[in-house]
Amino acid sequence: MEENTPTAEEISGTYRAAMDSVNLINQLVEKGDLTEEEKKTIDRNVEHLKIILGRGYWTTEDLTPFESAVSAGSAAIA
Repeated sequence: MEENTPTAEEISGTYRAAMDSVNLINQLVEKGDLTEEEKKTIDRNVEHLKIILGRGYWTTEDLTPFESAVSAGSAAIA
């Protein structure tokens, strides 16, 4: 199955949606004392960001926030 190359608008939309995951992870990590549900939320969002980071169509977008959130989120639920 061949993956279609997304348009610039689609890439931008994916980036914005992924930033929602970044913000959620960062908010929960800052909270500190996490419930089991919050840990599951972090895990789901970390996995989402890993998928997003694996997409090969990124050009000049700054992926640092994604990478940082994956690291922080993974450490918070370890």
